Amino acid sequence: MRWVWVVLVVLCLGILVWWFSQRPRHDRPWADDVARLLTAQVNGSMVTLNNVRNFDWRSETDYTARWETRQYDLGTLQTADLVLSYWMGPAIAHTLVSFGFADGRYLTFSSEIRKEKGEAFSAWKGFFRQYEAVMIAAQENDIIRVRSEVRGEQVYMYRLAIPPKQLRTLFMAYVEEARRIEKTPRFYNSLTSNCTTVVFQIAKQIQPDLPLDYRLLLSGYFDEYAYDQGGLVAGVPFDVLKKRGRVQSMPGVQNMANEEDYSRYIRRELPK
Repeated sequence: MRWVWVVLVVLCLGILVWWFSQRPRHDRPWADDVARLLTAQVNGSMVTLNNVRNFDWRSETDYTARWETRQYDLGTLQTADLVLSYWMGPAIAHTLVSFGFADGRYLTFSSEIRKEKGEAFSAWKGFFRQYEAVMIAAQENDIIRVRSEVRGEQVYMYRLAIPPKQLRTLFMAYVEEARRIEKTPRFYNSLTSNCTTVVFQIAKQIQPDLPLDYRLLLSGYFDEYAYDQGGLVAGVPFDVLKKRGRVQSMPGVQNMANEEDYSRYIRRELPK
């Protein structure tokens, strides 16, 4: 039986050597929608973001690619919204946060895998250093619309109950996360470093005593977790918030090409 243990030890050592030999990189043949890294310059309350995504999606393979430089005044931040997009049953969702400004513009942050051309996402591969992570900042009529109208995902939006003075902290936390990824590439991990755990770690900068919870892993229930922690609009039952925040239940939304019209339209049922 000794040889069995020898084989197991050699196998484990081989896996460890392979694991630690993997290195995240920025120089791969990336898919178009994750091809560029978000970069930022901050001057007082003014933030200039380079490589904000604003694609016009006609299908998953037919689109007009646009990367833009946009400037935002953090002094005019008014709202933040939690967005959950369900693509694999009720327990798993992609988590995004969208910020609203006084001029009617919205900007959405999304922590995503950085796919290579022709590569598809696998939750299992996400455990084994097979995908780099990337922070995407995008217009809502790109990053939300592609999920609800092009991919056919179930998308829900919730107004976050965040005091105005903390909105800037939350926004800048996303900017700093993008800066860290720009400086040092990192791997996405389906368990420890995914779209929901990133939101949780950023939220802890505002509320450090947020508890750990199974709903941080089963991300499809993250909206319930946020509600239980007082993070959503108060005084409205959760099931009402979910019903009124369902994006694709709104007829005609697929025809909203203008970004400000689209953002207003998908919020028309949201409790203030």
